[in-house]
Amino acid sequence: MRIDRDVTPEYPYSWQARAVTGLMHGTVKPASHLLLRHPIALLGAARLGGELARLVPVAAPADVCIVPHTFSACGGEWVRAGGELDEGKVLLYFHGGGYFSCSPRTHRPITWRLSLAARRPVLALDYRQGPVHKLADSLTDALDAYECVLSQGYAGRDIVVAGDSAGGHLTLATLLALRDRGMPLPSAAICLSPWADLTDFPRRANRWQDPMLPAGRVRWLAARWTSGLDPSDPLVSPVHGDFTGLPPLMIVTGSTEVLRDEARRVAVRARQTGTPVWYEEWPRMPHVFPILADLVPEARTAFRHMASFLSAVGVRPVLLDGEAAA
Repeated sequence: MRIDRDVTPEYPYSWQARAVTGLMHGTVKPASHLLLRHPIALLGAARLGGELARLVPVAAPADVCIVPHTFSACGGEWVRAGGELDEGKVLLYFHGGGYFSCSPRTHRPITWRLSLAARRPVLALDYRQGPVHKLADSLTDALDAYECVLSQGYAGRDIVVAGDSAGGHLTLATLLALRDRGMPLPSAAICLSPWADLTDFPRRANRWQDPMLPAGRVRWLAARWTSGLDPSDPLVSPVHGDFTGLPPLMIVTGSTEVLRDEARRVAVRARQTGTPVWYEEWPRMPHVFPILADLVPEARTAFRHMASFLSAVGVRPVLLDGEAAA
């Protein structure tokens, strides 16, 4: 199967997707307008999100095994779903959340399904985030986790790196840093709705269509995290990086999100340097829609597509059951 390709999936727009995006328009987007305006509100939102993540149960099938893991400066968890996993391989996952919220726990609807799709354990990293920590701390944690995986006997070819939104940003920055340091590169990477440009870039596309992210608030948050930095540095804004020599990328985005054009620009820039990109743009889907797999059938189907990509790059997939991907 050809890796370098553009895919626009065709499907009936489910009532579940319609209901969820409508709810986002009326709740998540207005809340983001209010919260992402002042550093104190940002700190409060980060703390509230942390408490909710600890108190609110996150469903996963009973046969999914989740084991905490500790690194030097942060933590994480091993997620194993399905039988006959290849323990000689691993998928390293970076959750999203704008670099101030969420955790491996909140993203279990993605990580256990990725374990099933990749037929390998997933190591979800609980990296340090703002506003207490800086972008450099998050990247340091990601690189430390990758080195930890290498030290456990995994070769670069045994590793897949993935992430969503800010975690997609961290995925791309990690790949660039690994390449520049001459370290073994993973066999492939998956970016779900990556946040790739932290410069003062005006996001005009989908300003009104995006049901979740206000374009102006994304711009404000980028200015917060890049204070004192060069926003055009590829480790700060990976869309400006040189992707020469990087492994195959899969990029998944929704057609109505404000970060869509950043995903497109990453795909174009990577291809210009010879890196194959499997780019998927899902009509009418919101930001990081695969996390909605417990509710939205299109989100479950996306994991079949990820399994197809992993198969194309030489990762043996497992057949996903109806609950995980149908």
